[in-house]
Amino acid sequence: MDNHENNAVFSSSFKAGRRTYFFDLKKTRTEDFFLTITESKKHTDFDTGDVKFEKHRIFLYDEDFENFVNTLNAVLEKTKRNDF
Repeated sequence: MDNHENNAVFSSSFKAGRRTYFFDLKKTRTEDFFLTITESKKHTDFDTGDVKFEKHRIFLYDEDFENFVNTLNAVLEKTKRNDF
């Protein structure tokens, strides 16, 4: 699927063990931005050998970007300082 079909204007991802995280910046029909953050986790059925992916998705709208980033940064700072 190309960027026009899924409205993505920018995408990035990274792997973390059996999980992959996808960040997709998209536009609505009214040209507003939103971000989807998807966690995809690989599962193998050992009886059948089938591979399945469990996905969880968060939608974040542009009016919430700043609060989201500020809150995330605050949590990361507390984690770095072990300040609980």
